[in-house]
Amino acid sequence: MVGEFKLSRTDILSEIKRAETEADAKVKKAEADKKAAVAEARRESVKKIREAEADMRDSYESSVAAEQKALDEKRNELLAAGRKDAESIGKSSAGKTEEVNNFLVEEFERAIDAAS
Repeated sequence: MVGEFKLSRTDILSEIKRAETEADAKVKKAEADKKAAVAEARRESVKKIREAEADMRDSYESSVAAEQKALDEKRNELLAAGRKDAESIGKSSAGKTEEVNNFLVEEFERAIDAAS
C-alpha cells in the first residue's frame, strides 16, 4: 500500500494529545485576544464618552456666555432708558418747581393783599 502509514496505538494517542494541546493553545489565545479586544473597546468607549462630555460642557458654557452677553446688553439698554427717563423727569420737575414756587408766592401775596 502506497502512502499508507501504520502508526502504533501510542503514536496515535501521542498525535491526538498533540492536536488537543494545539487546540487548547489556540482556544487560550483566542480567549486572550477576545479579552484584549473587549478591554480596548471599553477604553475607546470611555474615551468617546469623555470627549462627548467635554464637547457638551464646552457647548453649554458657550451658550451660557452668549446668553449672559445678550442679558448684559439688554440690561444696559434698560439702564440707559431709565437714566434718560430720570433725566427727563428731573428737568421737568426743575421747571415745575420754579412754576410752583411762583404760584405759591403769588397766592401768598394775594392772601396778604386780601387781608390788608
